[in-house]
Amino acid sequence: MRDVTLQDTLTGELRPLEPARPGRVRIYACGPTVYGRVHVGNARPFVVFSWLTRFLRHEGYEVRLVSNITDINDKIYAAAAAAGTPSGELAERMTAHYVADTDRLGLGRPDAEPLASESVGGIIAMIERLIATGHAYAAEGDVYFSVRSDERYGELSHRRLEEMDQGEGGEGLHLKRDPADFALWKAHKPGEDTSWPSPWGPGRPGWHIECSAMAEETLGIDIEIHGGGSDLVFPHHENELAQTRGATGQPLARLWVHVGMIRMDAEKMSKSVGNTFALGEALERHGSATLLMYFAQGHWRQPMEYDESRLGEAAAFCERIREAGRRLAEGESPAWSGPVRERFLDALAADFSTPQALAQVADWIRRANGEPAGSVGRADLAEMLDILGLRGLLEAEELAVPAEARALLSARDQARAARDWTEADRLRDELRALGFEVRDGPAGPELRPA
Repeated sequence: MRDVTLQDTLTGELRPLEPARPGRVRIYACGPTVYGRVHVGNARPFVVFSWLTRFLRHEGYEVRLVSNITDINDKIYAAAAAAGTPSGELAERMTAHYVADTDRLGLGRPDAEPLASESVGGIIAMIERLIATGHAYAAEGDVYFSVRSDERYGELSHRRLEEMDQGEGGEGLHLKRDPADFALWKAHKPGEDTSWPSPWGPGRPGWHIECSAMAEETLGIDIEIHGGGSDLVFPHHENELAQTRGATGQPLARLWVHVGMIRMDAEKMSKSVGNTFALGEALERHGSATLLMYFAQGHWRQPMEYDESRLGEAAAFCERIREAGRRLAEGESPAWSGPVRERFLDALAADFSTPQALAQVADWIRRANGEPAGSVGRADLAEMLDILGLRGLLEAEELAVPAEARALLSARDQARAARDWTEADRLRDELRALGFEVRDGPAGPELRPA
């Protein structure tokens, strides 16, 4: 069991993972708000925390990973109203899409995925505790957290109170004791089609209190790791930290871990901005292995550009592994393999550096390619790739493509060259009906099992 370090947002330092109970690690990773199809940027935290869980389990830790789904939120109400759809129906449909799309990554599911809509009782109970401890107050059906009641407020985002904007606009401003206070409970408003009963009247929870309550309910407090995208540091995680500390007198988490944003043209990928690339579309176009390799090539804390060049590099690396796999034998690896494997695992233990870990994979393949075909066992390489969900690259068999499918692929190429996108899409659907999907890679289109 290796000692593990991770960069902690709260202290700004590289800190050791120190479980409250030896060998046991609890991780809460904030999941999506389901008002639309998730994009590649939403997928990165899902991938990083899934990988981290797989690595820690490989090292012998007992890990419980929880990732919530926010299905009560202002954005859901707005999107549902614009679409003329009940908000609960929209959230349920988008949740199903999220699960289906992330399932295709092949990393498994978190141990629990609580829904805000199924956690309202615990949320109300936590709000009542905050009122009882003097950290919150009710006003005309709303309830607000008093940020000045917490003298340490701002320590996670390293901001001064006067620099903070909760993003609530003018909503409830006349009811707040301080403009920086934020909503824990929102009274039902005309036009909203869903509400829950509460001691303060019908309404719904605010965004931040949802995660504080769900984290405590599923994992307890003083958990080992709390994380999500770096855009959540403020206000979401700053407010979670304050809420849990105010309600319990104890910290929510020991390490705060934030994943860098995916950017397109140097701007954060965001559904609200509109510069997104849907996860389902990316999987359709590139496949799960290429997408995972793309994520692994960047350090989890740093932003990444989503562009064809980086995806092409990821696809080429995947192909190198496939080609090496055809030369490998089953069974144990040679003596030089063990040290490479250890360096791979050490790279993950030191702030979970997947780029440095991939450098060891590349070194392993280079060494193996220098040996006679069939003389090198694949066990160590398979073990390394399995942590990243890429073991399937070694197990893919040569694909038998019937003449009918090849003819359809050729016709699709001609349609694309003529910019007849409707015909190209129709031919793609015909290929899918035959059991194939088209991957448009740097070497041109190719067929893979659907």
